[in-house]
Amino acid sequence: MLSDVTTPQDLDDRFRETLAALPAAPQRRDLADPVTDDAPLTGAQLLDLFDAQVASRQLDLAGRWLRSFGEGFYTIGSSGHEGNAAVAAALRPTDPALLHYRSGAFYCVRAAQVAAAVPASAADTPTPAVDDPEPAAEAPESASDAEPAGSATPTGGFGGYAEAARDVLRGMVASSEEPIAGGRHKVFGRADLAVVPTTSTIASHLPRAVGMGLAVERLRRLDTAGRRTGTGVRVGSGAGAAHVPWPPDAIVVCSFGDASVNHASATAAFNTAGWYDHAGLRIPVLFVCEDNGLGISVRSPEGWVEATLRAKPGIRYFSADGADPLRAYTVAREAAAWVRRYRRPAVLHLRTVRLMGHAGADAESAYRSPAELAEDLDRDPVVATARLLVEAGVATADELLAWYDETGWQVRRLAEEVLGEPKLASAADVVSALAPRRPVRVARAVADAAARASGPGAGAREEAFGGKPPELVGPMTLAQSINAALADGLLDHPQMAVFGEDVAAKGGVYGVTKGLRDRFGAARVFDTLLDETSVLGLGLGAGLAGMLPVPEIQYLAYLHNAEDQLRGEAATMQFFSRGAFRNPMVVRVAGLAYQEGFGGHFHNDNSVAVLRDVPGLVVAVPARPDDAAPMLRTCLASAAVDGSVCVFLEPIALYHTRDLYADGDGEWLAGYPEPGSWVAGHVPIGRARVYRVGSADDLTIITFGNGVRMSLRAAAVLAEEGVGTRVVDLRWLAPLPVADIIRESSATGRVLVVDETRRSGGVGEGVIAALVDGGYVGAARRVAGVDSFVPLGPAARHVLVSPEAITDGARTLLAR
Repeated sequence: MLSDVTTPQDLDDRFRETLAALPAAPQRRDLADPVTDDAPLTGAQLLDLFDAQVASRQLDLAGRWLRSFGEGFYTIGSSGHEGNAAVAAALRPTDPALLHYRSGAFYCVRAAQVAAAVPASAADTPTPAVDDPEPAAEAPESASDAEPAGSATPTGGFGGYAEAARDVLRGMVASSEEPIAGGRHKVFGRADLAVVPTTSTIASHLPRAVGMGLAVERLRRLDTAGRRTGTGVRVGSGAGAAHVPWPPDAIVVCSFGDASVNHASATAAFNTAGWYDHAGLRIPVLFVCEDNGLGISVRSPEGWVEATLRAKPGIRYFSADGADPLRAYTVAREAAAWVRRYRRPAVLHLRTVRLMGHAGADAESAYRSPAELAEDLDRDPVVATARLLVEAGVATADELLAWYDETGWQVRRLAEEVLGEPKLASAADVVSALAPRRPVRVARAVADAAARASGPGAGAREEAFGGKPPELVGPMTLAQSINAALADGLLDHPQMAVFGEDVAAKGGVYGVTKGLRDRFGAARVFDTLLDETSVLGLGLGAGLAGMLPVPEIQYLAYLHNAEDQLRGEAATMQFFSRGAFRNPMVVRVAGLAYQEGFGGHFHNDNSVAVLRDVPGLVVAVPARPDDAAPMLRTCLASAAVDGSVCVFLEPIALYHTRDLYADGDGEWLAGYPEPGSWVAGHVPIGRARVYRVGSADDLTIITFGNGVRMSLRAAAVLAEEGVGTRVVDLRWLAPLPVADIIRESSATGRVLVVDETRRSGGVGEGVIAALVDGGYVGAARRVAGVDSFVPLGPAARHVLVSPEAITDGARTLLAR
C-alpha cells in the first residue's frame, strides 16, 4: 500500500484495515463511565473527541479532492495533528485562541462547544500538587466541571461539527460567504468562537498573543475604570470605549509548529513573556507547540524543540503525546488550569506526526524514507483514538467505521454545496474590509473629546496639567505639543496606554513623554524591554483586547526589524476578519534625518517606503507644533472609531526647533489649542496644509516633514526674486492627499516635489504618480535625497536635501 508518499487513499485504507483488525471488547461500557480506570474522560467525551478528529480528517481529504479538479485552493491540512482536539476540550470556549494552520480538530471542538452552549470545561478543575508560589489573592479558582468536548450527544456522528466543517470548506474554495475572511484567505477564525484569525506560518502571531495576555490581565484588575458586564469587561466611557468579549479570568492560547520555535518572532514572544514574568507582571498565555519534527522538509534536530522550550525562563513546560488522547487531555487540562490559576505563561509541547505531507504539492519522497512515513502512519492519532474506544468497549469497530463514513459523506456533500457559493467579485469587494474610513464619525469623536475636556472633564484636566493647561503655557515646540496631546489623549481615553523603550522614567530619549508616567501612573505609561517586535506585539494584543495602545519605536531604523508586525499582523486583522476583530493602534516613531552630530542609518534614517507599501496603514508626519496635536487627536479618534492602525512619524530634527527664518524669530513655535477650538482645527486623515508666500501664483512646492521648514525658507528667498510660491505640506504620507495635490499643482502649473527620503522608493515617486494619474499636464521636477544611507557629520549634507537645492530646483523649473 505505502510506497514513498502518504496519500489520502493511504490514510483511508490504513484506517479501515486497522479497525477491521480490532477485536471487540468483552462487554460494552456505559458511556457515562470513565473510558478506562481513573481516566479523565468518559466514553461519551472521548467519542466526542473522536468525532472532531474524524471531521478534521475528512476535511483534509475533501481539500485534496477539491484540489484534484481545480476547485480547491488550500491543501495544507491537520492530518497527524488531530490530538489538538484534546487541547481545545481542555479549554473554555471563551478563552481567546490564535490557531495555526493545522488546527482543524481544535476548531471543530471549539465550534461544537459554542453550538452546544457549553459554558466552561472540565479543565477548570484545580490541578493538585503544584509546586509554584501561591497565586495572587484575586486570581479566581476554577471550579466548573462541564463536559470538555463539543457534541451534546453521546452516540457519535457529525453532530455539532457540521457548522465548523462548512466554515473550513468555504475557506478552501474562497467562498465570499466564509464567516471570517469572506474568501480572502483560508484561516481558522470566528468572533463567536473567540478564535482570532492568523495568517502566520512562522509564529508572527505569538507576540500578539503575549500582548493579549498582558491586556487581559490588566483589564481583569481594573475596578473603577472598567466594570464587568456579563462575560466581558466594559472599558472606559469616552470615544474609545470598548467591549472586551472575554471573561476576566480568560487565558490566551496560541498554537504553532516546532520549526517556528527558531523564528525571531517566536523568540521575541517567549522572551517577553518570561521577562515580564520575571519582573512580577502576570501574563496568562498558553503556548502550544505542535511538534511533528519537520518544517516543510527541514528536520528539527532530535531533542532540540524540547531543550529549547524547557530552557525558556519564566515559562512553565508541559509535554504530551498527541497520539494519546487521554494523556494529551490530562496534560492540556493541567496546563490550562495552571495558567488560569497563577496567571503565568506556560508552554504545552504536543508531539504529533505529519500525514499527507506539508501540502498537496509536497513530494515527501525527496526528503523522507518509506520507513519514516510508515512509522508516522502507525502513530495516526485518529486511529489511536478509535483503538482506545474499541478496546474500552465504548463502541465497536463497525460503529466507528460507520460514523467515519457518514462524516465523510456529509463533508463531501457540504463541499459540493459550497462550490456553488459566490466568490469575491471585484476589487471593491476585496478591499471593503481592509481599513474602513468614517471621517464624519472621527470628526464627531474629536468634537466629543473637546466637549468632555471643556465640560465634565475640565477639573480632571486642570489637575492633570498641574493647574496650568497647555493652552496657557504659551508657544510650544513640536515635542511639547505632542506631549500635551498625549496627556489629553490619556485623559479622554481611559483604556489608552503609552509604552516603549525609555518612555516612562526617562520620558523618552527626546523628552517627548516626559512627566506622563507621574501624571497617569505606571499602568498606563510604562517602559518595555528592548525589542521592537515585542513592543508592537504588545500593542497588537492590547488593541485586540479592547485597549487603545500607543507604542513608541525609538528610532525609525529600529522599526525595520519588526515591520512584519505592522504588515503581516496589524494591517491584515480587519482584512482577514471582515472587521470582526481589529487592533487599533497609534505607533509613534521618532525618525527622519537632519540630526546634527548623528550618522549612520540608525539615528538618521530617511526611509519610509516600507510603511507606504502596507495596505490600509495610516502614516502621519507632523512638521509643526500646531499640526501635531490635532493630527494626533485624529489618529487616536480613528483608531478608536475605525480600528485604524496609524504610524505617527515624528521628525526628530524638528522636535525642539524654535526658529524658521532667523535665530530667535520663534516662528516654528505655536500655541496649543484650547478644547473649544479643537473642532475648528480638526485635521482629517488625508488632508494637506497649504502655505502661501507672495502671490503664490508661480510655483507649487509639495513636501512634508523637514522639507516643510526648508521649503518655506526657500520660498522666502524666491519671494525676494519676485516668485510667488505655495508650499503644500502633505502631512499624511498614506493615504496621500491626492485631491489637494492636484488642486494646488494645477493652480500654478509648475510643481517641485521636495522629498527628504530617497529618490528610489521615496515619497516623491508617489506624488508624481498621483499627478500623472490625476491628469496634471504642467511642468514637474523632483528634489530628493540620494540613494544612500546617511553618513556621519558634514558628509550628510551631500546626500540630503537642502534649502539651497530646493531654491536651485525651483529656479530650474521656472526657467523652462
